[in-house]
Amino acid sequence: MKIVLQDLKRYYKYRYMMVMFLPAVVYFIVFKYIPMAGLSLAFKNFQIKAGIWASPWCGLDNFKMLFQSPAFWQSFRNTLIISAYKLIFGFPAPILFALLLNEVRQSKIKKLIQTVSYLPHFLSWVVLSGICMQFLSPSSGPFNMLLKEMGLDPIFFLGDPNVFRGTLVGTHIWQSIGWGSIVYIAALAGVDVSMYEAADLDGATRWQKMRYITLPTIAPVITIMLILAVGKMMTDDFDQIYNLYNPGVYNVSEVMGTYIYKRGIGNMQYEVATAMGLFQNAIAFVLVIGTNQISKKINEYGLW
Repeated sequence: MKIVLQDLKRYYKYRYMMVMFLPAVVYFIVFKYIPMAGLSLAFKNFQIKAGIWASPWCGLDNFKMLFQSPAFWQSFRNTLIISAYKLIFGFPAPILFALLLNEVRQSKIKKLIQTVSYLPHFLSWVVLSGICMQFLSPSSGPFNMLLKEMGLDPIFFLGDPNVFRGTLVGTHIWQSIGWGSIVYIAALAGVDVSMYEAADLDGATRWQKMRYITLPTIAPVITIMLILAVGKMMTDDFDQIYNLYNPGVYNVSEVMGTYIYKRGIGNMQYEVATAMGLFQNAIAFVLVIGTNQISKKINEYGLW
């Protein structure tokens, strides 16, 4: 009881800050927690006339239908492969970019690079996909025109199943590298300058200072971001893939997000799409818990 009273006094003391925090709480309650009641649709035989609550229960029939579908397992496999590629190549990219940007001494050049790298994040994939299609066009795109000048055959970046996944990873890095580096740039600002000065006196090179001072200092931030990135492996970039893929690459690019969209919106199988979304989120939850536990055993850093 005493602890509760102390907490209430603390909340009252910082009541104005709590009021500022209130819109975020309302947002998560209205748009995140209340809609979770609709997950019951995954266990029902949905009928539009009856609605969600009056529709009859069907147990795990929707999940059985999914697990017996080859298209579902293909989308599951593609999701894991594409997300793994983005994690392996995309996760280190903002870290390396932040470390390199930290070495730039000219403030004007540094601000220019930051502005240019941040810009793609603020554009929707509807716009970015159009830019990508123009730049990667096999007939008029600058990349393929350069290959032609070198006497090489053009590459069908968006039409060849062998290179489409690489195209997704490359465009993802281009779109997110600047915005993703903000967290690491902020962490680098907190590195003790005296440690660099001491390293200079010892004759340390830039590489040695980065390896023995910078990286160990921002290791907790990197660990937390890695845990969150692993948890997002099942939440594929629907906007990117939906705007870039085409029937010629469906077999390597049909992910769970696009499959849910087709089953739920296209075929009006809302209960099956809900079951698939619940399955997707359950795996993401397990990934976050598992990665957090492994991280704490390796370097003692974690989300909790």
